[in-house]
Amino acid sequence: MMNLFAARMSSVSLRLWLVGIVSALGLTAVCMRALEPEDSRSKRAEQRKGKELRSLADRIAQYGQSMHQRYPTGDVVVSEGDLATRLRKRPDDVATALSLLFDEQKVQRAPLNGYWKLNV
Repeated sequence: MMNLFAARMSSVSLRLWLVGIVSALGLTAVCMRALEPEDSRSKRAEQRKGKELRSLADRIAQYGQSMHQRYPTGDVVVSEGDLATRLRKRPDDVATALSLLFDEQKVQRAPLNGYWKLNV
């Protein structure tokens, strides 16, 4: 009976220590984020935005490939607005991602303003 009681008390004590350690680590992370310098914060936000644009550009290229597989005889021409609606992104983000693909020669500007031909 005494061993069972001692084992339970040890288990409770261990859990309290674990909760305390996890709480301290969480509080440390929050404090570090709050006390982070402004230039580091803006640099991190810029890196996150770049990753998001790269991901969006990859999704646009995949969309172009899937459309070309579905309709192999024609060119894939899309508008910025249609892509923004389909991908649920802001139109200016889609335009920036298309400009990124344009620099990589994966898209071409179409004669109509706001339309792009996807090279697959």
